[in-house]
Amino acid sequence: MSESRSSSGAARTGPSTNKQHGSGESGRGGGPGGPVARLNPADLKQVKLHPVKPSRIAALFAPHKLAIALVVLLISAASVIGLAQPFLIRAIIDDALPHRNTALLAWLAGGLVAVAAATAAIGVVQTWVATKMGQQVMHALRTRLFAHLQAQSLGFFTRTRGGEVQSRLTNDIAGMQGVITSTATSIASNLTTAVATAIAMAALSWRMSLISLVVLPPAIWLSRKVALLRRDITSARQAELAGMYTQIEEGLSVSGIRLAKTLGTTGRDVERFSGSSHRLIGLEMRSQLAGRWRMATMGIVFAAIPAVIYLAAGFPATSGSMTIGTLVAFTALQGAIFRPVMGLLNVGVQWVTAMALFSRIFEYLDLDPEIKAPANPRELDPDSVRGRVRFESVSFSYRDGAPVLRGIDLELAPGTTTAIVGPTGSGKSTLGSLLPRLHDPSGGRITIDGIDIRDLAPATLARIVGMVSQETYLIHASIRENLLLADPAADDATLWRALASAQIADLVASLPEGIDTLVGARGHRFSGGEQQRLAIARTILRNPRVLVLDEATSALDNTTEALVQEALDRLAVGRTTLMIAHRLSTVESADRLAVLEAGRIVERGTPAELRDAGGPFARLVAAGEEKTTELVR
Repeated sequence: MSESRSSSGAARTGPSTNKQHGSGESGRGGGPGGPVARLNPADLKQVKLHPVKPSRIAALFAPHKLAIALVVLLISAASVIGLAQPFLIRAIIDDALPHRNTALLAWLAGGLVAVAAATAAIGVVQTWVATKMGQQVMHALRTRLFAHLQAQSLGFFTRTRGGEVQSRLTNDIAGMQGVITSTATSIASNLTTAVATAIAMAALSWRMSLISLVVLPPAIWLSRKVALLRRDITSARQAELAGMYTQIEEGLSVSGIRLAKTLGTTGRDVERFSGSSHRLIGLEMRSQLAGRWRMATMGIVFAAIPAVIYLAAGFPATSGSMTIGTLVAFTALQGAIFRPVMGLLNVGVQWVTAMALFSRIFEYLDLDPEIKAPANPRELDPDSVRGRVRFESVSFSYRDGAPVLRGIDLELAPGTTTAIVGPTGSGKSTLGSLLPRLHDPSGGRITIDGIDIRDLAPATLARIVGMVSQETYLIHASIRENLLLADPAADDATLWRALASAQIADLVASLPEGIDTLVGARGHRFSGGEQQRLAIARTILRNPRVLVLDEATSALDNTTEALVQEALDRLAVGRTTLMIAHRLSTVESADRLAVLEAGRIVERGTPAELRDAGGPFARLVAAGEEKTTELVR
């Protein structure tokens, strides 16, 4: 889905909502008008696909009514107080200076300073109140979204790009922060200033106000034309930046560097990056030079506006006996009204941008979790669990409807190890993923000690069922921090015992920083076998009564596999274990064995019984031995 990225007239609506779109800069229109927003078609499409009711947005701000009222009051006060400056200048020119009234001059000059100080102080307070309110709203929304996403099933994350999830959680909410603290206050300020300035201009001279109404529209139109021209060039520049950022993200990551070095593509990568960087030179030059002739024309128009006013002031029919002070004050007001009017012209675009951001967030918040926590979970003490697991007529299909498991009936006796074997694609890993509720069965049920696992609170199930898979994940932190994820209260002695049970304590002790050694991005500082043993140590700390081993040694060499297998054997002692096996050599110690083909159990028994039976398992063994013989040759 496309990401949102636009800018507002008087203030930016926030950073880009997608890292791949670059910095989210807006083009600069030049002149007093500043940047002009342009409607992003992706924003409009997002709002149409997932419309947002204003009442939902209002509900987010309901707890902050007092803060909102205070911000509006401060904005209005600052706008009105700021308008006093031209009137003070008029009094200085018309009264104080001609009559050499130094006392009045001092008061008026002090008034100018007081107005500046008051508006500055009000601006600081208004920014503080608006920012605090915005941060509180974003904190609540960010936390709510993070918790809701964590409740989604594994299937959601396999279907959704990781960058998309991160973008909505960080960039979109950051953009909404800009909408709240900048765009919303900017609209209120522009509206108040424009209305108050127009009233003040009319009060000074209604004739000159009519002249301004004739001159102002062409100036605004010309300013927008220049800004839109630059926006087009900026869009091309941002697209080029997006490609460059993607190259940086992909090419300078651990996996990207490994791929480039092993494929020998470093030279091509540098050439591609250089080409992108060189194209940016041309785009940047076009951006800086775009519309210079129009800007020159616009400069002439802006210079002509006060000239027309001065000219009109010289004719009795249009001046209405206007004083010099009134003329200076009116000219100042007329120049000041341009920026807020330009800002108000962008309200529609700002509204669509804001709605697109809210739409993207609410779209995720409205996702119905495929795996739901029970409303009234059953009580089950993890320490008293015996570990009897039953699969009762379990079937499973992914979203495309293709059946993966069909009518699985399987019982795992407490404290025993049951191995699942079968050809690739038979559904072994899917079966293992159902026990910790990474997926839910499409039919049938799974029980632990007679209780349906869907009736257990997720935290309770996580304490009962532990999982070690082929794809080990270690966070970019120390060994200690990785282990403490399983048991935050564990002391050093407990951590070292877990490492010893996982056959990796000696290695950790030999490191210069010991247990405080950083594991690196995704654990790349350690080999695959070492990562597996660290993951096993983490699972040991969790001390689950039921264990799922999903091909935990399939990607390891024979020597490393032996070390990891020994650690797994220690881990499985006294636990009910479901072993998903790829290498048949790992199932010899299993108490029971089930052979899976096309989502069905076609054979079960002990490894020795099935080997002697000459059925599917025996054929798998024979095929494995034949493959090994070919490799030896």
